[in-house]
Amino acid sequence: MKRVSPVDSLAVILFTANARLWREEEVVEVARRQWSIAGQLFALQAMVVTLLVLAGAAGAVWLARSDSRQAAQEEVLAVAQTVAGSPDVRAALTTAEPARVLQPYAESIRKATGIDFVVVMAPDRTRFSHPTQDRIGEPFVGEIGPALAGRPFTTTNVGTLGESVRAVVPVYDEQRHLIGLVSVGITTREIDKKLLGQLPVLFGVVAPALALAATGSWLLSRRLRRQTHGLGPAQITRMYEYYDAVLHSVREGLVVLTTDRRVALVNDEGRRLLGLDADAPVIDQPVAGIDLPPAVAELLDSGRDALDEPILAGDRVLVANQRTTRFEGAVLGTVLTLRDQTELRTLASELDSVRALTEALQAQTHESANRLHTVLTLVELGRADEAVRLGTRDLALAQQLTDRVVGAVTEPALAALLLGKSAQAGERGIDLVIEPDCRLDDSPLPTGDLLTVVGNLVDNALEAVAGTPAPRRVRVFVGAADDELVVRVADSGPGLAPERVADAFRRGWSTKSSSSKGTGRGLGLALVGQVVRRHGGSAEVCRSDDGGSLFTVRLPVRIERS
Repeated sequence: MKRVSPVDSLAVILFTANARLWREEEVVEVARRQWSIAGQLFALQAMVVTLLVLAGAAGAVWLARSDSRQAAQEEVLAVAQTVAGSPDVRAALTTAEPARVLQPYAESIRKATGIDFVVVMAPDRTRFSHPTQDRIGEPFVGEIGPALAGRPFTTTNVGTLGESVRAVVPVYDEQRHLIGLVSVGITTREIDKKLLGQLPVLFGVVAPALALAATGSWLLSRRLRRQTHGLGPAQITRMYEYYDAVLHSVREGLVVLTTDRRVALVNDEGRRLLGLDADAPVIDQPVAGIDLPPAVAELLDSGRDALDEPILAGDRVLVANQRTTRFEGAVLGTVLTLRDQTELRTLASELDSVRALTEALQAQTHESANRLHTVLTLVELGRADEAVRLGTRDLALAQQLTDRVVGAVTEPALAALLLGKSAQAGERGIDLVIEPDCRLDDSPLPTGDLLTVVGNLVDNALEAVAGTPAPRRVRVFVGAADDELVVRVADSGPGLAPERVADAFRRGWSTKSSSSKGTGRGLGLALVGQVVRRHGGSAEVCRSDDGGSLFTVRLPVRIERS
């Protein structure tokens, strides 16, 4: 059966959650997909930009209209003052028929300046000129009070020609007597007509601005659509909620790195397995700047693919899977998943010991059966003395080993381990010797740590001498010395090269041959080194008296001597 990696399992979980979401809201989401977040942003930007441009255009029109009114006021005031200061006008106002002279003069000024009316009147409002001939002699319509008081002014009033911007200026004779008034005006209709003539220019500016803003909004929405994969706000929110819930509840540690080796995501289980504080700021931090176990830091920094690779993280044995993630051919980074197999490894180690002991017992059973048949045959042949000597000799050797182990080591688990290893060694043709001065009444260490140290050192020694010429021997010492627990395991194997001593307790180093490589290769001695570091002890490797290697582990614990 094909094995499914943790990353694939996590992807299946996330896809299942997302598919369930889409099934539950299929009808609603069909309509929502037509309005993705990019489409909504484009519509909103287009509306805002259009409103801003139209508001700007309206403001520009209003300002232009205000400027036009102001310019018209200045123009009519200047013309009115010029007409009022003319000697011909003053002279005509003192004659018996002012209209005969003033009407042609006023019309010529009106036509020359392009204004709508020039009215010269008496102080009692009687008109002497007007664009409409029939209005001459009628009273002037509009305000003239400030001009009668001697002050020129401008105003907007409704007269016979409609609403107009006008100026009224007093006319004085040489003795400074008020003899008449001059009113010059431009209708607001003409002012607005001139303003409308400028609108094409304004539209010529507004239209490109709208087109440019719409193009920018479209390009931005297109980029956003690619980045959000066309999803709408509701979909993104739901996906985040589902994915966040899955990532925080999954029982696998998850670490996601970017292409520049920065942490993009660590879930709760990942923080627990790596010993990171829940509030530690690790997001967007480089791997080198985070306090990670060395093996994990090396794996993350390398970026290499890993499949079910065992690594040590503090007191834990983790199984790591790492792969490079890609989307549409582009590399996004790496994803590392971690599974805690500390208890499983411990149980597996104990199971291996039990299995080895069982196999040794089975072998001894067959051997004992053979010897029993031999003894029975000797008895049948009448050679009883030889049968007794053969039976008692094997029984004495087995009992001697048991008595020596049990007498020296009162720790039941350790005694059982050494007996099992002795049987295993005997099955493999290796002489496992318990040193005569070996003595340990009570274990000052947790039983699991003690078995880890002794069991892995003995296993390593048995592997070292396997396949070497006879005699093959492994010596074991466990005892107390100067408030230290000392474990020494020596073998008669080929020995350890001096340049490899520093690597002896590093994960991945092993005395096994290359053909025995596997995912757990070199983990035993690394576990020993882990126990040593946890208890603040020391471990060293040197040449043994038998020519092989001598591993010595010292753990500073108080020994209770009997």
